[in-house]
Amino acid sequence: MPRALAASLLALIPLFGRAGVQADGSAPDFTLRTLGGAPLRLGELRGKVVLLNFWASWCGPCRQELPQLNRLHDTYRSAGLALLGVNVDDDPRKAADVAQRQGLRFPVLLDSDKTVVRRYDLGSMPATVLIDRDGQVRFLHRGWHDGLDTTYERQIRELIKE
Repeated sequence: MPRALAASLLALIPLFGRAGVQADGSAPDFTLRTLGGAPLRLGELRGKVVLLNFWASWCGPCRQELPQLNRLHDTYRSAGLALLGVNVDDDPRKAADVAQRQGLRFPVLLDSDKTVVRRYDLGSMPATVLIDRDGQVRFLHRGWHDGLDTTYERQIRELIKE
């Protein structure tokens, strides 16, 4: 393994430990500020299907996934999907820069102090949590690969139909 990759992976250890949030458990509630400065509380989205995506500007797979998340947001927002991007960069300006360059159309929440990412403790970056209308975690995805958006789409449709 190249040293740069090993160093990057080791840098994630303080952010992610063992898998904390589990499927079929309650999604931990939180309030974070959006890029625009407004507070957004997860619990206020009860009644909607929520796709919660943890990402960072320095994460290549995260940046690769963002256009697919935009597409899912645009396609399923009117059917009851709330898509939230939780950015874990230390500097919110980095999140704002990526969001602008990528043309993100869903809310980006700032978790600069890593409170929420530690609480969810998913073990990789990016990480995606799909939450049903009752606030229960139904699906977890760690990492990103081509075609995963098709899985997200199938799971979103399933949760919207419930």
